[in-house]
Amino acid sequence: MSDRASATTPYFAVNNLEVIYNHVVLALKGLSLQVPEGEIVALLGSNGAGKSTTLKAISGLLPLEDGAITDGSIEFRGVNLAGELPHKIVRQGIFQVMEGRRVFEDLTVEENLACGAYTRRDRQEINADIEKCFAYFPILKERRKKPAGYLSGGEQQMLAISRGLLARPLMMMLDEPSLGLAPLLVDEIFAIIESINRNEGVTILLVEQNAQLALSISSYGYIMENGRIVMDGPVDRLLDDQDVQEFYLGFGQEGKRKSYHDVKHYKRRKRWLS
Repeated sequence: MSDRASATTPYFAVNNLEVIYNHVVLALKGLSLQVPEGEIVALLGSNGAGKSTTLKAISGLLPLEDGAITDGSIEFRGVNLAGELPHKIVRQGIFQVMEGRRVFEDLTVEENLACGAYTRRDRQEINADIEKCFAYFPILKERRKKPAGYLSGGEQQMLAISRGLLARPLMMMLDEPSLGLAPLLVDEIFAIIESINRNEGVTILLVEQNAQLALSISSYGYIMENGRIVMDGPVDRLLDDQDVQEFYLGFGQEGKRKSYHDVKHYKRRKRWLS
């Protein structure tokens, strides 16, 4: 386990988690990680490593895909949430912004935001939080009466993050927020994610294939392969690691950028699989 482990109860911890799909496919193989309160932690890895499965296990969405937790625990503020229903996990303070945005296309921006607050009854504060989201993403205020299906991809990502904020999460999980977005817009989205963490005090578990960008706003990182954590550490240590530079940041030993073809066909170091 990582050197961030503490003698005290961690704010959020996944402990030796195993997940099976369709009673056959072992997707997570004893995965463990921690997210300290108030920090951004990156979970990195290639396609199929198990990143999204990890988030779905945490948010209680596995049964929708014939998945199940077969071992381990998911501890949040001292409570084991493994196997709990999704709406109860949201009420505990964890909200997942899913890959691909998943907005309700036929509903307006305002109606989508209201859906994020479905566990709340404080109408005046909900309205105040909607205005706060508009302050983070002014373009959404201009589009507030527009169906979400007519928004651009970047605007839909802004809406998905804002909808998550309406749940007033203590911890937000972001699944590939840069997916399909132009570079300039990605920089804007990540700057706002940093602001949300800093200004709202929301703890963030960030799943992202853009390792350089994810590590640039995180304090700690985990790297997954084949359902396991193979490396973790403070971001400075990960950025200095030769394997991370070569296979996740795309730089070879001479500092030259490697092609993606080279990256995805490398042979893993034996020590990563130990």
